Amino acid sequence: MSTQFFSKLSQNYIELLGDDEYYDITIEVGEDPNVKIFRAHMNILCYRSPYLRRVLVLNKENKDNILTHIKLSNILPENFQIILKYIYGGILSLNEQDNLEIIKVMLAANELLLQELVDYLQKYLIENKTEWMEQHFELIHRTSFQSNSLSELQQYCAEFMANSPEKIFKSLDFTSLPEKSLVQLIKRDDLQMKEVEVWEHLLKWGLAQNPTLLLDPDTWSDEDFRTMENALQHCLPLVRFFGLSSKEFLQKVRPYKKLLKRQLYEDLLNSHLDPNSEPTDDILLPRNLKIDGIIDSKIVNNLNIISTISRQIDKMVINNKFDHLRDLYLPYKFQLLLRGSHDGFTPKKFHELCNDIPYTVTFIKVKGTDEILGGYNPIIWKSSRGWNKTKDSFIFSFKNNNAKDAIISNVENTKCAIYHGNNNGPCFGDDIVIFSSKESTNYSTIVCKKSYYEKKMRDKDGVFSIEDYEVFQIT
Repeated sequence: MSTQFFSKLSQNYIELLGDDEYYDITIEVGEDPNVKIFRAHMNILCYRSPYLRRVLVLNKENKDNILTHIKLSNILPENFQIILKYIYGGILSLNEQDNLEIIKVMLAANELLLQELVDYLQKYLIENKTEWMEQHFELIHRTSFQSNSLSELQQYCAEFMANSPEKIFKSLDFTSLPEKSLVQLIKRDDLQMKEVEVWEHLLKWGLAQNPTLLLDPDTWSDEDFRTMENALQHCLPLVRFFGLSSKEFLQKVRPYKKLLKRQLYEDLLNSHLDPNSEPTDDILLPRNLKIDGIIDSKIVNNLNIISTISRQIDKMVINNKFDHLRDLYLPYKFQLLLRGSHDGFTPKKFHELCNDIPYTVTFIKVKGTDEILGGYNPIIWKSSRGWNKTKDSFIFSFKNNNAKDAIISNVENTKCAIYHGNNNGPCFGDDIVIFSSKESTNYSTIVCKKSYYEKKMRDKDGVFSIEDYEVFQIT
């Protein structure tokens, strides 16, 4: 059995700081006129700070009991006083320190290689001073890149810029971002910006690095283009050019085509002129824009799926093989009516929550696979048995929660587009059927097969199991 008495031990070591007899080192901290001499003990400093150990080893020529003296001109005396209490007693008090002083203490601790203290202060700022850090983001960002040891602050800055890019790109100091920071930002899949805005701000940043270049690219010489390309060489491969609309490509990219590799530009041009041209495998997919405010789904977490369905509802599909890479089309909100894992898997609950409501989209998560099936019903659901006619319904299939290989199938036999029944859930023809032997019991039969809609939804027709299903009304 061992008992720890750290509290008393810590207090004893703090008292040792005030010792006037047994100290063996003096430390001159600060610069004129703000300089203070501290008395300390080499053994304690060596074992607590790798930086001070290194400095003291270099001063070991003093072998004749001469008092060791070192200087720390980059640290303020008041900050070093705080750090000494941490070194001696493991005590840190931030109650009386303003936020700028905390940052100075953190940087001083970093210089002394006190990583435990550096990590604590980073977390303290992130967890307790978020609002202040957003207001002083330029300072925080600049500070975070002073050392690789400040990785948590760097991560905070990267996430803040990705989630709130408008606060960064619209700021006056955006063009002063270091290239490393800009690259880290635009390579993120979760950067919450339209791609055309990423491209426009990248050009603005490049021009700021080369102030002799004129704004109009039509006036640029070949040498000017090479200068700009060199400034943007690490950023250009990260722009998702295939995500731009034809109009954006024509107006925003074509004037700068000499910045792009010849093959890339030709592929981009073909993607807009020939809807049947095939995208290559190395094309960057669209960024993962937040789905918040559009749909609250446990099944769908990709806005490209919502965009694809919305285009189909509005009959905007042009069968271009690059559709899944283009800008998102999000005119609707999806209002949740039913979620099986929350409300139950019975026909009774389906009709209770969804009857008499038009313009609904159903998502079905197939159990044991990466498939999402479903359909759009523009007319109301009913409990009375029978077929209902509509020419605007369609069914769909997505895999791996992305829209790249989506199957969209319009109704062929419009008289049998939708089937209603008190023992049925949402049924699209005989193509997607959800059924129970009793109204109040869980669904017993879920079937997918080609019948009244254009295309086959699954590789194998027949019965399957569902993990969850959701019904939304679009508004």
